[in-house]
Amino acid sequence: MKFVEEIVVEEFLPTVRSMLAADLRERGFTQREVADALGISQSAVSKYAHGDVATSDAISDDERVRALVERVGDGLATGDVSRVQALIEIEVLIRQLENGDLLAERHRERMPELREYDASFDVHDPESGARTTEQVRSSVRRGLRILRNASGFAGLVPNVGSNLVECLPDATDVEDVAGVPGRIFDVRGTATVPSDPEFGVSEHVASILLSARTAGAAVRGAVNVRYDPALVDDLRAAGYPTVEFEAGRDGEGGRGTTRPAVVDAVRDAGPDAPFVLYQTGGFGIEPITYVLAADAPAAARVVRDIAG
Repeated sequence: MKFVEEIVVEEFLPTVRSMLAADLRERGFTQREVADALGISQSAVSKYAHGDVATSDAISDDERVRALVERVGDGLATGDVSRVQALIEIEVLIRQLENGDLLAERHRERMPELREYDASFDVHDPESGARTTEQVRSSVRRGLRILRNASGFAGLVPNVGSNLVECLPDATDVEDVAGVPGRIFDVRGTATVPSDPEFGVSEHVASILLSARTAGAAVRGAVNVRYDPALVDDLRAAGYPTVEFEAGRDGEGGRGTTRPAVVDAVRDAGPDAPFVLYQTGGFGIEPITYVLAADAPAAARVVRDIAG
């Protein structure tokens, strides 16, 4: 794991300090005056002067960095810029370059996993899409841990497999829903999760969740299990609203982003979350039960409680 702040410390600051030290020396500053102006030791100034400190060409060649060094150097030399103002000016540029810019690109080079996100994202932004998607993935992981630890969950996995999903707050299609690639299967009595959650990999359960949301349900998480009338009765007895919809009415097995049969059933019932959706099967369609809740862990806890 590499933090963007490490890029600042390891690459940006040595480069800018080296450039400023050279700029001030050219303006007639002594080594001691350079050290005082930059708040560093004379030995550090000497290392910068002799090229003993590693610097970044990508940073030193950037026109904004060069302009900043010239502006700050001139201001420190004339006394028009205080050390505090110089610090602020440099910090402002750092934040600019961290936000989908030069330092963000250096960060992605040092930590390639970040490349899957839009180049404009700000790693410091608490509302960034990157943070939200990672929070959803984390939530699905927590839900999967609950299911794996539920002793009877493997026995509830249908023939087509289970999946646990959670969507982004403003989800509009399956690409906004995280789930398990390849689904969860019962392998000799053990629920097997093949890989880490990803977005856009669970069209079936995702379409159920998105359809329920289209109908106005306040849900972001869902999990599917096998259908059994006794299981539905147990869920109903536990206080969860149960809603039946017609299997196959949507055509093609109902795997589109929006499934009208689900939308109509949920809209008519208006259930509070968490609630249960189920269909009793049709020609070539396995009957399935779906638990929908505020998030993936909440849906997993419902299944855990009935699995035991």
